[in-house]
Amino acid sequence: MENKISEEEFQVCFQELSSGRHLNRNQWRTLLEGRNSERAELLAQKASELRDRIYGKKIFIRGLIEFTNYCKNDCYYCGIRKSNKNASRYRLTEDQILNCCRAGYELGFRTFVLQGGEDPYFNDERIVRIVGKIRKEFPDCAITLSIGEKERASYQLFKKAGADRYLLRHETANEAHYRKLHPKELSLAHRIQCLEDLKSLGYQTGAGIMVGSPGQTTETLMDDLEFLEKLQPEMVGIGPFIPHHDTPFREKKQGELEQTLYLLSLVRLLLPNVLLPATTALGTIDPRGRERGVLAGANVVMPNLSPENVREKYLLYDNKIHTGKEAAECLDALRASMGEIGYEVVVDRGDYISKTEEV
Repeated sequence: MENKISEEEFQVCFQELSSGRHLNRNQWRTLLEGRNSERAELLAQKASELRDRIYGKKIFIRGLIEFTNYCKNDCYYCGIRKSNKNASRYRLTEDQILNCCRAGYELGFRTFVLQGGEDPYFNDERIVRIVGKIRKEFPDCAITLSIGEKERASYQLFKKAGADRYLLRHETANEAHYRKLHPKELSLAHRIQCLEDLKSLGYQTGAGIMVGSPGQTTETLMDDLEFLEKLQPEMVGIGPFIPHHDTPFREKKQGELEQTLYLLSLVRLLLPNVLLPATTALGTIDPRGRERGVLAGANVVMPNLSPENVREKYLLYDNKIHTGKEAAECLDALRASMGEIGYEVVVDRGDYISKTEEV
């Protein structure tokens, strides 16, 4: 990648970011446009050192339960969008969801992530009941929800029932870019309002982006980094955009591995204490994508606890891995691969460590 950013200019901005100082847009531009392999390596090393100082050489596992692939939304990038008539739809029953938790608990999982499309069938009452049952049976576990945009009152009910964390990728903090990714019924303002509501209700809150999504530019990435700095989320999910064959973006170019890894390092340096997943999408575009994500600053992996017969139906993008290490039953393989790069997969809840709690 050729760039005209001088070494001195780059180093000044890198030092500012590493020192925890606020960067202006020109400084962000320097870091984003000044990427080359040596600079990426430098950032990854610094990001890893920072994470190790706060969390140690620990990789936290989250048990992912993809409980419905029905969705009322029609986002242009998503394989489970409502217009996709080829999607094989399913919903897990409450018993199936609890059985996933039981199997995961036996394997050592202490965080369960309930993820699904925005499915009107799973109304507030049903979600509250499911969360309440998980909370009662597994009082020592963290419960994360990833079920999209709701009103504040709904988030309040879920919190009261026992949910601790909520993942809601903002996808982009730029209005024009948002319009390229979503139909007119959805709004960036409402998505940001949801994230602010979640933070104010005391959830450990996760935002995030797809790297290389159609229309993404240096300008939109600067908006994302500024938004993350302002929001101060406890979790940030960053993975490459991967096209799905049944969406309007089927012909669009896939996001780059190297740029995704670089952004992981930038986010770790911007938000030192953040819980940062090495995503399934990273593992999809590169066989060692998740390991490389860890080496760039990530410290969370999310193996799949969903029943095997539905894993291939929760297809947000093409070629999603749903065998081998992605199956929770192959946790040993994940432990071995992380062990090879010097990290230990741990089974505690892996809570966010705030700056005031640092040793």
